[in-house]
Amino acid sequence: MATLYDRDRASLSTLQKLRFFPLAVSGGDGSYLVGEDGRRLLDFSASWGAASLGHGHPALRAAVDRALANQAGASTLSAANQPAVELAERLLEAVSGAGDRRVWLGHSGSDANETVARAVVKATGRKRIIAFSGAYHGGTAGSMAISAHSVQGDAERSEGLHVMPYPDPYRPFEGDATGGRILEGLQAAFAGPCPAVEVAALFIEPIQSDGGLIVPPPGFMARLVELCRRHGILIVSDEVKVGLGRSGRFSCIEHEGVEPDVVVMGKGLGGGLPLSAAIGPAAVMNCASSFSMQTLHGNPVCASAGLAVLDVLHSEGLVDNATRVGARLLAGLRDLAQRRTLIGDVRGRGLAIGVELVSDRQSREAAANAAAKVVYRAFELGLVLYYVGMNSNVLELTPPLTLTPAQADAGLALLVRAIGDVTEGRVDEAVLADFAGW
Repeated sequence: MATLYDRDRASLSTLQKLRFFPLAVSGGDGSYLVGEDGRRLLDFSASWGAASLGHGHPALRAAVDRALANQAGASTLSAANQPAVELAERLLEAVSGAGDRRVWLGHSGSDANETVARAVVKATGRKRIIAFSGAYHGGTAGSMAISAHSVQGDAERSEGLHVMPYPDPYRPFEGDATGGRILEGLQAAFAGPCPAVEVAALFIEPIQSDGGLIVPPPGFMARLVELCRRHGILIVSDEVKVGLGRSGRFSCIEHEGVEPDVVVMGKGLGGGLPLSAAIGPAAVMNCASSFSMQTLHGNPVCASAGLAVLDVLHSEGLVDNATRVGARLLAGLRDLAQRRTLIGDVRGRGLAIGVELVSDRQSREAAANAAAKVVYRAFELGLVLYYVGMNSNVLELTPPLTLTPAQADAGLALLVRAIGDVTEGRVDEAVLADFAGW
């Protein structure tokens, strides 16, 4: 009899797949997934951060059930519905910002970032966008157009896109770990090929997620924002993966001591249901009508899920939990790095953690093959996580925000075993044959 994974391969398009090992899920609860074979797997990915409350959280289930029992239509396109309005009001309260603001609701971080990119250009009359190398702002044509990640090398970029290096303290641009040389380069661009008066917005990832879970050096973002503010450039904080409490703050940009004009949310906002949001100035978010709309935008069931996520973040203290449990994981991983030279760097904030693997600590050569083997072996042992990065060598840990200290310890123990097995040559190269990964 064909397995669920075999049936998946025979029926679903590869266009929407990014596979690292033969994971086939039949259910889940809390921080665990249940495989088709009945195995319980500790989930250190949460579907790339989307399952922010874990799997099957009672509050989320109850909210969705109530919304379906008395469904207020299916859209906010041509009618107001209570869950969508309440969610917008709650987000305006939760995300700091000055002046008159509005909320746009969508399905994913991709459509939210695409909408904002289009809106800032229309609202300002300026045609250029600044983004970072390694930025992954989405998988739609418009969001890829303002991204600069190696996995999207064939994507068509926006004609006015200016790409600058992301400040990586582990791999500093031109040897400057402060990011000062990057700022000098941007000033030179403003005076030359990328005139500041033509730039509508700068897209920031306060932690560069798919680029390698990179935490910028202290003060860099504040200096960058101040430079852009002098030229009237809007600041957009893409928090699709690292926002909503994951970093130990509600908005990840809060760590940088700056206030962006627009904050983009996705993934965990719906707790596993398709939901995204962009919160920004009315002058941008109301710059046109019928401008960025899809029939199911503002869906009341998804909006109800978003309200439940906000409620649980507060009632269960999940932002503080991310800080505490994340610190526990970081400490354990840094201790492991002292014992395993495969680990070049451990970094992160809260429950957004990256572990960069290198084949040599002196040269810092990326160990992409080892990363693929580690996540495969971890899966065999009962732990789900993936790898990211421009060189495909950074293990990404974005578990549910409900992760307990005991679960963190259990997952760390499995990861220790996986890294040990790879280091000591106990993982056969052949297991990777059917998995292209990131």
